[in-house]
Amino acid sequence: MKRYTRFAMALHWLMALLILTTLPLGLVMEDLPLSPHKLQLYAWHKWIGITVLALWFVRAAWRMTHPAPALSAGMPHWQQLAAEWTHRTLYLLMILIPLTGWLMSSALGFSVVWLGIWKLPDLVAPDHALGETLKHVHAWLNDGLMAMLGLHLAAVLQHEFILKDHLLRRMLPGRD
Repeated sequence: MKRYTRFAMALHWLMALLILTTLPLGLVMEDLPLSPHKLQLYAWHKWIGITVLALWFVRAAWRMTHPAPALSAGMPHWQQLAAEWTHRTLYLLMILIPLTGWLMSSALGFSVVWLGIWKLPDLVAPDHALGETLKHVHAWLNDGLMAMLGLHLAAVLQHEFILKDHLLRRMLPGRD
């Protein structure tokens, strides 16, 4: 069975960890009263989002020069299509969500300062109405991401424990 490169595995698991950290962080921080703690959570959320955005470009470049290993020839065509479109959707969401977050912050008048060191340029001029719209778009895209991650995980578990075709081994380091 062909496997992903170690670099692709590292990017996958690093981005998974970051995304699975920032999703609940975003849900928790939203309902907190204004406080230094809430502002720190927002900063961390933005740092992680910008890191995911930067890693997306690295991952996309790597993927363009290192295609994913072929799926099993015995896999039904509909499953191959579902896998392809699930991955495409995940890639799209991994760039749209940080971008809409950055746009929203800019529109609401809050600059993004990555790691508390580098002030990133505002992408749009302050516009409260646009910021509120982007807030809803950002939340909607995150709901879509959670659904796609659930689908992705369900497929992985089905392949590993029901179909027992060991598809997961392609993305696990140190397993042959």
